[in-house]
Amino acid sequence: MTRKVFYKLLGAFCLLLLFHALVMEFIFRQIVQTATVRGLPVLGREALISGLVAVLVALPLAAWFSLSISRRLRRVVNFAHRVAEGDLDARLEDNYNDEISTMTTALNTTAARLQESFEEVDSRRSELAALLDSMQEAVVAITREGSVSWSNAVMQRITGTQIREGRALVHSVRDPDVLACAEGALRDREVRYGRATSLVPGRIFEINAAPMPGGGAVVVLHDVTSVEAAEKSRRDFIANVSHELRTPLTSISGYVETLLEDERPSPETTREFLAIILKNSNRMNRLTEDLLALASVESPDYVLHAQPIRASSLLDDAIESLAGMVVDSGIEIESGGAPDNVVMADPDGMTQVFGNLIENAMKYGKSGGRIRVCAKMAGREVEFTVQDFGPGIASEHLGRIFERFYRVDKARSRESGGTGLGLAIVKHIVQAHGGHVWAESELGHGAAFHFTLPVVPREIPVGDTEEDEPSLEKSPSTS
Repeated sequence: MTRKVFYKLLGAFCLLLLFHALVMEFIFRQIVQTATVRGLPVLGREALISGLVAVLVALPLAAWFSLSISRRLRRVVNFAHRVAEGDLDARLEDNYNDEISTMTTALNTTAARLQESFEEVDSRRSELAALLDSMQEAVVAITREGSVSWSNAVMQRITGTQIREGRALVHSVRDPDVLACAEGALRDREVRYGRATSLVPGRIFEINAAPMPGGGAVVVLHDVTSVEAAEKSRRDFIANVSHELRTPLTSISGYVETLLEDERPSPETTREFLAIILKNSNRMNRLTEDLLALASVESPDYVLHAQPIRASSLLDDAIESLAGMVVDSGIEIESGGAPDNVVMADPDGMTQVFGNLIENAMKYGKSGGRIRVCAKMAGREVEFTVQDFGPGIASEHLGRIFERFYRVDKARSRESGGTGLGLAIVKHIVQAHGGHVWAESELGHGAAFHFTLPVVPREIPVGDTEEDEPSLEKSPSTS
């Protein structure tokens, strides 16, 4: 019992004693005055009655004090239960000035500080969760028993609804490499590394599993699919370039050695061999030029010198500039017309696009005897088409025909002198203009190559000078 409460009870007890003494004094005075009349039995009865009166008065007062203190202590206990259950907004109200009120003030202060601390912890937790959710890596934390204690949004997106807090990681992630790294980090308390290839079909992840100081472990998955694809593309590119260069170099080397070994080669043989050497050197030259062109259009520094041009003029200029090449091949080229809408285009780039598409149509659609070039409006874009009427392209090749060095018929491509880079160059130049390119074909009915250019606003004048021409920087793209 605290001091002030004890003093209150002690004061009440003293008041009761004083009241009892006063009652007893009054009764004894009456007894003395009437002693000659009354006997000893009467005196004892009156003394007993006075004691009972004092007790009857003291009991309600004691009960009132006891109930008051009990109610105050019960409120303190209820307050403690509410705080224990997490209700940190709970507060005690006590208007008395004793140790219990001092205790309630201290408990209110403690609850307020706990609330501030928990709010700060929640704020830090929210910031950490937002930071981890913004990461590109998938992160999952597990307890020492192997259950999931936390995972970020990327991990939840990868695994779907399977991963939940409190659920064993082995029931959420089926990839054996991820599970092996997590188990090794928990068991050996060492950082483990690995690669996951079956977590998501078609994607590759680097695994980093590290133990946490308080037990458990954290597993980080970094998606390296694009890196792997870029590395594979680089290896394939080097292998293809090496192969394309080795074939003509081997031919040139062989014929030169033959000429050198023959002390007196005939003029006919010499002329034939030199023609073959020239043909292979021209093939190497075309390959080199296409490689330089592809490197240029794929570079982040590639800039288009675009200017407003009518689609009809762009089509006519392309046909006129390539007329000589088409005439020499014996193939007829016809124009299907084009709208007068204005597009923003680089004339040199468009000449290269039309040149590559028409040259491709001449090589692989020669049996059709003609090539049709046309354009039409397609929404807010102008769609250009270069169509041949040759044997066509099988549907399984259409999705990859714009890849570097991809050939539908490798034997015929090498016979015709193709480098396998023309359509890849077309794709990058069109994408640099903000358009897109695709191919359509049906076996036996030729192939059509389409590309689009956005239509420019009408207020932009046509025929600006070169100094006023805007430059469009190409955004990096991948093939």
